[in-house]
Amino acid sequence: MAGAATARQRRAAAAAATQGELRVASYNLHKCVGTDGRFDPARSAAVIAELGADLVAVQEADRRFGRRTGLLDTAVLERETGLALLPASELPDGHGWHGNALLVRPGTVARLRRLTLPGAEPRGAVVAELDLPAGGRLRVVAAHLGLLRRCRARQAAAILRALAEGEAMPTLLLGDLNEWRPGARSSLRAFEPLFGPVTPGPASFPARLPVLALDRILGWPQGLVGGIAVHDSPLARVASDHLPLTAWVRLGAAAAGVTEEAPAEPLPVATAA
Repeated sequence: MAGAATARQRRAAAAAATQGELRVASYNLHKCVGTDGRFDPARSAAVIAELGADLVAVQEADRRFGRRTGLLDTAVLERETGLALLPASELPDGHGWHGNALLVRPGTVARLRRLTLPGAEPRGAVVAELDLPAGGRLRVVAAHLGLLRRCRARQAAAILRALAEGEAMPTLLLGDLNEWRPGARSSLRAFEPLFGPVTPGPASFPARLPVLALDRILGWPQGLVGGIAVHDSPLARVASDHLPLTAWVRLGAAAAGVTEEAPAEPLPVATAA
């Protein structure tokens, strides 16, 4: 039954893609260690398959210490999900950059840039410019921000600087942004010059009883992202300490907005507090 549901999700996603819509997701894998303490990459791949997404940003996809080798079985992953890893790692057996990896449909043309983010602990982000068969161009930033607020503010500023250097195109920011504070004290306010007001999101952490909205999907221009929701399934509740976050991306509707909302001068970049 689960396999049939996944097949239906894939068909629905393929039909949406032909209309310029993509289903996207962000998922912190917790290095494929579940809430039961068991390391199980196949289970992580099964949760990703449940999402029925065209694009998934994953965090903690590599070993944290020593040689940063990948933790997923890429052959199983592609067979179960229909998605392939973009070559974001500097290692032949790695998956991402500081654990951040991107899964896309096989054959997707991409230009990648690795960002090293400032802070008290090693952090990074992957910036990918994708050429999508149905929807045109899309810039995707996959990130995992730090645990300290002052570090997150500096990391947000570094990401915005990198985006300001590129040309205007629909842009997604997906990942575990590690911010639970609302309002003026939120480090996510640094992203508002580009992505607009960052409203409270659905709670995704901890997986067994989610109360904190640590995972985010942000988009530019306005109207690019809709239908943001937590994927809460029995398997997802045990496969990681985070639940996946999903959304729809409407590239067709956003195309006009790129021209209308493109800044006439470089984007203002928030300074670290």
